[in-house]
Amino acid sequence: MSGIQETEVQDEAQAGVLQDELAFHRYPGARPPDRQGQVDVFGVKIATYEWGAPDAPPVLLVHGALDFARTFDVFAPLIADGGYRVVSYDHRGHGDSSPAALYGWVADERDLLCVADAVSKQPMPVIGHSKGGSLLIHAIEALPHRFTRFACIDGMPFRSPHPDTAMHERRYMTPEVIAKWLDHRHVSPESERKPGELQALAARRARLNPRLSHEWLCYLVSKGAYEQPDGWRWKLDPAIRPGGFGVMRSRWMTDRLPGFPVPLLALFSTIDEPMGWDCKLEDLIGYLPASAQAIAMADTGHFIHIERPRQTADLILDFLRP
Repeated sequence: MSGIQETEVQDEAQAGVLQDELAFHRYPGARPPDRQGQVDVFGVKIATYEWGAPDAPPVLLVHGALDFARTFDVFAPLIADGGYRVVSYDHRGHGDSSPAALYGWVADERDLLCVADAVSKQPMPVIGHSKGGSLLIHAIEALPHRFTRFACIDGMPFRSPHPDTAMHERRYMTPEVIAKWLDHRHVSPESERKPGELQALAARRARLNPRLSHEWLCYLVSKGAYEQPDGWRWKLDPAIRPGGFGVMRSRWMTDRLPGFPVPLLALFSTIDEPMGWDCKLEDLIGYLPASAQAIAMADTGHFIHIERPRQTADLILDFLRP
């Protein structure tokens, strides 16, 4: 594993896109990364993106499942303009990171920690959205000396009143589910994501995130998909699919929350949507440490930082500053 290897960011307007689609490569307030690079995590190339001055204090920003670092193109610059070097990355098999033979919780955490080590050898603050938030909670509970503060954007681990069914964990370990996953892995090397016009991919994503504007979703496609002669395809390894199975229990994290070792800001959505998160503030209020700041964002869906980028950034900047 080596440090971040940087390359110059090219002007995306020169990428040969069709003139009638060029407008979708821009979005009000969106700013492409100032630098791009990669971290070699034991042979898996993890793509990194940075906003802000290279000598500013670092902040690591972690996206959620089936997502990309470029979903932060509006939010990350707001944090960077607050005086930080914001570093995000694509999870393995997502975006411009390379596909891998193994996908799982522990593999994702290993990638996270290797990127963190490449960003800074000193303890630093971190921000996570959705699954990225839960990955960071688990990492911070295991290695509290590596982190100073944590802001979680709708990604706190869900705590069911019935421990054996938390996050449907038993269902994820049934023989039927495991067999379907293994069957999927057998055919995925020859598989491709379904193609479509740029706006068609945006419409597909809108079914999962109906609160996000068509213009934003088209912009997301232009960053999170690639174009071929037969259409656009999401930059997601076909081996990746929602859900999973394995020996992970959300209560391994939630039961340790009362003694969470670093200052915590937890933002919760209040509106359900298909590509959402199953945890609300009332689910965890009894587990949060007394020092935690917990805020339910009124009339806001899962992608809080996209729906309310300025408000979210201001809350987090106030929290990050000592």
